Amino acid sequence: METQLNSLKPAVYIVGAGPGDPDLLTVKAQKLLSTADVILFADALIPEQILNICRQDAEIIPTAAKTLEEIVALMVELVRSQQKSLVRLHSGDPSLYSAVHEQMQLLAEADIPFEVVPGISAFQAAAAKLKVELTVPGLVQTIILTRISGRTEVPATEELASLAAHQASLCLYLSARHIENAQAKLLEHYPDETPVAICFRIGWPDEKIRVVPLTQMAECTQQENLIRTTLYIISPALKAANERSHLYNPEYHHLFRA
Repeated sequence: METQLNSLKPAVYIVGAGPGDPDLLTVKAQKLLSTADVILFADALIPEQILNICRQDAEIIPTAAKTLEEIVALMVELVRSQQKSLVRLHSGDPSLYSAVHEQMQLLAEADIPFEVVPGISAFQAAAAKLKVELTVPGLVQTIILTRISGRTEVPATEELASLAAHQASLCLYLSARHIENAQAKLLEHYPDETPVAICFRIGWPDEKIRVVPLTQMAECTQQENLIRTTLYIISPALKAANERSHLYNPEYHHLFRA
């Protein structure tokens, strides 16, 4: 569905708000927020500064206390009955841990038009803050985005210790409450001195970043009293490396350089 940003059609626009910094919103997200009639936002996960972009007369509805059924019923009412344009504002990118799948299913069943607008994920913002590339030639070429089992179980084939066996750049979401267990599973395969970036509320005014050896991952988390909104990056790429890619090597020939 093509978005008419100057006069939005009645529909739901599922928008990724990024990790928290309003400057990291996509241009399309900013245009939608500044145009939409109604904003449904995950207020527990998105800083209120982002709402400064919205129209002054836009209706702002927080959803942290609402159930899925209440949220979808509200979206259907606003779009179908009131002919409103509505932004459903999620933190990060809607494709990761956003509980957007079931919302899209129910909107489709209700025949409510919707569009998804991607956002920056926390692991991308964290890598930028750390000034690192998570795929370093000769060192690591794979990024794994995962979580440890908690109230929401992960499939047995995605158990953390088995993923750690790859020794890739591993980005661990939603795991601060189970960090001792996570550390033990990671230590089954990663060397003790593997650096870990502990990233709390990336993009928020009170963000914290700590880089420690893997053996201190749980201790640092507990000392900082981090229980939510924390991302861990476990990666050999966090070490200083002298490796270089082939792409800009003068001895490497490709389509654009003979």
